[in-house]
This record gives sequence, C-alpha cells and structure tokens, in this order.
Amino acid sequence: MEHEARSSRQLWVEDEKGRRRMPDPVRTAAVRAVLLTSVTLIQAMVAFFAAVSGSWLAFPMLLTSVASTVVATWSVLDVWVTRQVWRQRNGVVSEPSSTARQLRRERRQARKTAQAPEGEPGHGATDIRRTETARLPEAA
Repeated sequence: MEHEARSSRQLWVEDEKGRRRMPDPVRTAAVRAVLLTSVTLIQAMVAFFAAVSGSWLAFPMLLTSVASTVVATWSVLDVWVTRQVWRQRNGVVSEPSSTARQLRRERRQARKTAQAPEGEPGHGATDIRRTETARLPEAA
C-alpha cells in the first residue's frame, strides 16, 4: 500500500520560474567571471599560506594574485557591459517621449501632404511607387 502511494506522487514538480534565463553572451561572460574570480581567490589563499610558512613562493604568488585580481575585476565589468549591450540591442523596447512623438507626427503629416495632392487619384498606400532617384527626406 505504501508502494502505491509513493508511485502516485510525482517525482518531479515544476516550480514557476521567477526569472528568465540569461542571454547566451551574458551567461558566457558570467561563467568566465566566476571562473576567474575563483582562480583569483585560490591564488590569494596560496599566497597567504606561503607567506605564513615563509616559503619563497610567497612573493611570486602575491604578484600573480594582484594581476589576477585586476583580470577578475575586468571580467566582472565585462559581464555588466555585455548585459547592457545585449539589452540595448535586443531587449529594450524604445518608447519616445510624447514631445518627440508629436513632432514626428507633424513631420509625417507634412510629408504626406507634400508628396500627394489631395485631388490626385490613387494616392493610397498600395499604389505608392518609388523611382530610383526619389529620396526620402532625412528623419531627425
């Protein structure tokens, strides 16, 4: 009976995800930063114990610890920069301010009235043909 009760329960219960998965470039940079930081901590511990024991290895390990601290700090900054770049390129929806939207709407309206006079037939969106020499005005 106990065996049947155990088999009726699920072995794996999915929890709802609290956060989305990091993008691949950001995750790669984060893994690299964690590995470099852990190597730096190990080097610092070895340098400390070598200094306590009076070993000749203390000074070279101290120098490499300082250098790897700089590299680990750089890698953590790389995670932040990679995350910001990814967000800027892929993840952020840009919403202009109402002032910019109003100015753009006015410019678009002025362009429409300048391109096609109202009395001319066939100025709908499906009938627009552009020639190779026609250029659109620069958008500011």
